[in-house]
Amino acid sequence: MTQLKKQLTLEEFLALPEGDVIYELVDAEAVPKFKNDEMSPKFFHSLTTGALFILLSAWAQGRGRVVIEWAIKLKRHHQCWVPVADLTYVSYNLLPADWLQDEPCPVAPELVVEIISPGQTFGEITEKVSDYLNAGVLRVWVVDTKAKTITIFAPASVPVTYRDDLFICDDLFPGLEFTPQEVFQRAGLIG
Repeated sequence: MTQLKKQLTLEEFLALPEGDVIYELVDAEAVPKFKNDEMSPKFFHSLTTGALFILLSAWAQGRGRVVIEWAIKLKRHHQCWVPVADLTYVSYNLLPADWLQDEPCPVAPELVVEIISPGQTFGEITEKVSDYLNAGVLRVWVVDTKAKTITIFAPASVPVTYRDDLFICDDLFPGLEFTPQEVFQRAGLIG
C-alpha cells in the first residue's frame, strides 16, 4: 500500500500511483473511500450500480456522459476536495462531447449517485450530500439497497424519498422517468 503524507496538494494527490485502494482527497489528506471491509461495496451495491448505470446511460445518449467511480474536482470548506461518487452524470453542456482527458471530472456535475455501502448509515452519507450541493452539484441521489429507496437532494429544497412504484422525474433531466421498483428489479433485488 502507498505510504501517504498528511497534507497533500491537489497536484500531489492526483499524482499518487493507482492501486487497489480508491482514495478521496478530504481536508488535504488521501482518505480511503471505503474505510474497512465492512464498508466495501458488496453484491447488492454492485448490482444496483450496474442497474442505474444502464438506465442512466440509455437516457444520456446524445446528452452527456454517465461514469462509474469517477473522481470529481470540487471545493469543500474552501479546500480542494476530490470525492469519488458511485455514479456521475455530466451533460455535454458542462463538459463537451469531444472532451477526452484521463483525469478527474473538472466541473461540478449535474448529478452524483451515492449508494449506501454496508457499514455506512444514511446519516453519514447526508454530510457528504451537503458537501456536494455546497460545491455546486445540482442533484444527489442516495440509494439505499436495504430499504429499496432513492432519496433525491437538491439545493434549497427538502429531500424527497421515493420507493416502490412512485415515479421519479425531474425537470433537470427531461425524459428520464423511472421508479425505484424498476431499478431494484433490474438489479435482481426484488422479484
